[in-house]
Amino acid sequence: MSVPKLHPLTSLPPQLLASLKEETDCHLQKIIEANISSRYASSSSHLADFRSAIDVKADSTTLSDFRRLVPLTDYETYRPWLAKFLERPCKLSEVENQFAPGLPSYLGLSSSTSGSKPKLFARYSESNVGFARPAKESEREGSSAGTRAGIFSLCYRDVLDITTESGEVVKRIPVCSGAAGFWRNSAGWPIETDNTRMASMVPGLTAPWATGLISYHRSFLLIHALFALADRNLERIATTFVTFFVDLVSYIQEEWDMLLSSIRDGIIPNIEHIDHVRDYLQINMHADPQRAEELRSIGPPFSCPAWAPRVWPNLRILSCICSGIFANTLPMAKSVIGPNVVVKNPGYACTECLLAGPFNPDDTETFVTGTNDVVEYLDVADNQIHENIRQAWDLQPGKLYQAVVTTVNGLWRYVLDDVVHVIGFDPRNGSPVFRYHGRTSLAIRFPYAAITEADLVKVTQAIDGEDILQVQEFTAVHDRRELPETMGFILEITGDTGLNANSARQKAFKALVSTNDNHQRAFDTGRLRQPTVRIVKPGTFSDYRQWRGEKLNAGVGQIKVPVVMIDPASIEWLEERVVKEL
Repeated sequence: MSVPKLHPLTSLPPQLLASLKEETDCHLQKIIEANISSRYASSSSHLADFRSAIDVKADSTTLSDFRRLVPLTDYETYRPWLAKFLERPCKLSEVENQFAPGLPSYLGLSSSTSGSKPKLFARYSESNVGFARPAKESEREGSSAGTRAGIFSLCYRDVLDITTESGEVVKRIPVCSGAAGFWRNSAGWPIETDNTRMASMVPGLTAPWATGLISYHRSFLLIHALFALADRNLERIATTFVTFFVDLVSYIQEEWDMLLSSIRDGIIPNIEHIDHVRDYLQINMHADPQRAEELRSIGPPFSCPAWAPRVWPNLRILSCICSGIFANTLPMAKSVIGPNVVVKNPGYACTECLLAGPFNPDDTETFVTGTNDVVEYLDVADNQIHENIRQAWDLQPGKLYQAVVTTVNGLWRYVLDDVVHVIGFDPRNGSPVFRYHGRTSLAIRFPYAAITEADLVKVTQAIDGEDILQVQEFTAVHDRRELPETMGFILEITGDTGLNANSARQKAFKALVSTNDNHQRAFDTGRLRQPTVRIVKPGTFSDYRQWRGEKLNAGVGQIKVPVVMIDPASIEWLEERVVKEL
């Protein structure tokens, strides 16, 4: 039975407004009571005025004091306290109750939208209540015999051993992506007991548990592809980003014969970077000549439209983050899954917090705040000071806001870089309903990092010279013409290319790595190739402004060439005018 479609309210009726205030106040009170005694809250200079004003248990003005006295915080406020976890040895006496009671479950690595290093956030518990909703719905929609391809990494970059004064290790804390930490936390998979799960199959999943410990992008996806192809009963494919699904399909296309031979013979293929888990994978690989022949008769992914339902007749759902910049890849994914497989977006999340779930199950672009954290808002037109913070019930549909979060993982008012477009309120509980608008700084976003406008300018400057090429104008694109993906420059230059023009891609990559060392790790693990450089004919960007202005019926002087171009029609228009690729 289909669920009735929800429509956001344009204003809050009194009853919903009262309940939203009550719920928000309750969450904030719990966070303050839990975290006010933490090392950070009891010592940070940013909370000094708040500490002097309150008595949590008895003071009825605690919440108003928080909203009046706690300033906006950024990562630099947080960094010195987090650095304690990175000391060697990491002593329990120095980090216990650092931001919240006890010790964190993991340290989440951000995608590092700026700066040379990713940010780290101590995560003690998962507070989102909306993000899990799609998983529960998909469980109800699937049959007991159906399986799911859960394409999620469980890898970690580092492990922090928390020790007592005598040197005893009392806890091991992984440093990992927010997604890996989230799934480990949700499933109850601490790293201390990984060895007990290596050969296991998680009920309902297609691939062995050990697949999650493959860190090389191509190998990780190929092994997931192998076990998914072998399972005819697959009902759901779930992964972090839609780009992962498209990569997986592309690798299946490239290695079709190898994958079918492996299914036929029951032998794990000779794929690089899986030696540490190969034996555990092989235990769960079984010969199936009949399935291999069935797949051969269907053909590889790009041999026919709507290929996926032919391979998996019961496939019903593709679950992945596919909003914002990732929406550009969605048409490619839909051409593979066909019109009858539903695409679902599990929610809206960042390393700092899991903010929202889908407003309607089949709407991949619209979200509703659903969290036990406290979310406040800044109008993007206002100065970023805490006096300008708006509460959820004060928002005006149609406006753009930045979220400010106070989480169960610490007592602060942390400003997120993302901008959301509020379109109304949930008729069930009054929570804000929004669509993702963009980041405060336009960026090319990869799953592991983002390349900001400042980064793009730096890379362009590295290749701008008489001996390489003299850049007149440029734009950057997410280049997925071949795998692995990369960033691509489309340039208009003055004069001819220089004698060392062929070094442009290497110089661009070196400059890119200098902005964020995650790019080098991605390159080393097969997730990124060197940036591409394409040159368009003289006058192209001038012609673009005219063409775009006519198309949008915009006045002269209003059209600018964006630093990052995401409009498919505009990219195609520019690509038609490329005269050389380095």
